[in-house]
Amino acid sequence: MNTNYDIIVIGAGHAGCEAAAAAANLGSKVLLITMDMTKFAQMSCNPAMGGIAKGQIIREIDALGGYSAIVTDQTMIQFRMLNKSKGPAMWSPRAQNDRTKFSIKWRETLENIHNISFWQDIATNIIIDNNKATGVKTKWGIEFHAKAVILTAGTFLNGLMHVGDKTQNGGRAGEMPALILTEQIVSAGIKSAKLKTGTPARFDARTIDFNKLTEQKGDTEIRRFSYLPSEIPLLPQQSCYIAYTNQTVHNILKTGFEMSPLFNGTIKGRGPKYCPSIEDKIVTFATKDAHQLFLEPEGVNTIEYYLNGFSSSLPLNVQLEAIKEITGLENAKIFRPAYAIEYDYFPPEQLMHTLESKIIENLYFAGQVNGTTGYEEAAAQGIMAGINAHLKNNNKPEFILKRNQAYIGVLIDDLVTKGVDDPYRMFTSRAEYRILLRQDNADDRLTKISHNLGLATKERVEHLNYKLKIKEEIIAFFNKYKVEPNTINQTLTEVGTNEISQKMPLINLILRPQVEIKHLQKVIPELDNLLNQIKYSREEIIETAEIQLKYEGYIEREKQVAEKITRLENLNIPERIDYDKISSISNEGKQKLKLIKPKTIAQASRIPGVSPSDINVLLIFLGR
Repeated sequence: MNTNYDIIVIGAGHAGCEAAAAAANLGSKVLLITMDMTKFAQMSCNPAMGGIAKGQIIREIDALGGYSAIVTDQTMIQFRMLNKSKGPAMWSPRAQNDRTKFSIKWRETLENIHNISFWQDIATNIIIDNNKATGVKTKWGIEFHAKAVILTAGTFLNGLMHVGDKTQNGGRAGEMPALILTEQIVSAGIKSAKLKTGTPARFDARTIDFNKLTEQKGDTEIRRFSYLPSEIPLLPQQSCYIAYTNQTVHNILKTGFEMSPLFNGTIKGRGPKYCPSIEDKIVTFATKDAHQLFLEPEGVNTIEYYLNGFSSSLPLNVQLEAIKEITGLENAKIFRPAYAIEYDYFPPEQLMHTLESKIIENLYFAGQVNGTTGYEEAAAQGIMAGINAHLKNNNKPEFILKRNQAYIGVLIDDLVTKGVDDPYRMFTSRAEYRILLRQDNADDRLTKISHNLGLATKERVEHLNYKLKIKEEIIAFFNKYKVEPNTINQTLTEVGTNEISQKMPLINLILRPQVEIKHLQKVIPELDNLLNQIKYSREEIIETAEIQLKYEGYIEREKQVAEKITRLENLNIPERIDYDKISSISNEGKQKLKLIKPKTIAQASRIPGVSPSDINVLLIFLGR
């Protein structure tokens, strides 16, 4: 058997799958080590992809040539575009997925990439030689060797699950943890800490009274996540259902607080701030009488449902008693209880923007081991780690996305510059340039860059070029065409805006909030003819053209702001700078600068604890 590879990836979760695929497609010989060959990209928590800011990340991964979007499309059982009532910078696609089919499709995808080999085993040690990662030892005593190692172990590092005072070692329900590995990495000089996450009980649909719940259907216009056109038919679409807790439920849950490992000090790690357990919600929002819950289907051929919003670590009897008081769940049976899981992670300030360790060369970290939460955040880190490990092995320049290029750039910069106190989750509010980082234009931002690296295919570039060509033709039409009052006034009245009294450029009308291209298409034959000639991705191309037309002023203004900030990104800080010799920098500033070792003035300015006056001192020092 072969024991020598270019890159070894430890863990086949969302990060590991994208890392292995990216490195292999770039030309590296990759070994993917996983505990279980039936659990590729397992959806350990809710069976959904995308959502606020997360949908943008999935589209960015797709634009780079990753697979998360493609697999999502092929296993989607409900689609919704979130935040449509807000501006396009906030629009975020979200899909419910068939959990089982999602994992199977990922396995099929990876098995069809020639350069990937697989090994089912547990990694126990990273082989380190002269402060460089050179391979991996496994529980079976095998030694594999490589030029780089990518660790994507998720919640498995010393994973400990809690249900009341009952604990079990495990990375998730029914699966054993990875022991020893953390301690070995720490012995090499890398710091570790603990975080906590949780997951709700799973329900038997045959025992749920759906007539008492509010049905939540998906959008009638179903969109795909991948920019590549697809003829693969969608799976049968499913509904979700809305339920609510009540004061009785809260009172029952409170009876278990004394036995809750979350409150009695058993759990040391901090949980996700933006996805709290039900007991956290009751304490934090003490004045609320009810909390919204979502019953989500696990797939098209299963009776299993997921109760989103009801994660918990309370004792089983308390969980069951409280569930019986939720309208619609009075007779519900569960397949397994909700549980909390505590696991090891490595504070990401110890990483470079390539996700390579600053301490152990050629060792990369991606996913929850960096303190993030969410499949999308993990997958984004995975593809970037895979790309950069391959590039370094081949003596090529590193690949780093800036904050004005991608949410992925924001994510990684936040991690390595600011660190995490609780599991990091991406939101649109974290991005300064969200008007530029929309879900409709990730291919425009990233595909050609990725193609130049050798990852995004020629087919992707051809599709992008076609999209951009048609978009410009639509924009040009609006800038040139003038419409008569008798042609358009009835439509203007119908959509609730003022009529016109004289011939007017079409561009002036599309700037009105009430007017959309689909309204104009009905009464302007030339426009209808232009749009009907679009070969594929018609809705997507029309949408991106309409956004450009309506928001061009905002987009250009944000580009100008981003360009100003980019000047600071180009002001490099010498690697061997001695901050202790710069007396005017505050003590806290010195500590943070020495820890993070920022490469540019812009990165230094984003470090918590580094003040504007510290940055001014640095600028003066560098000027000298």
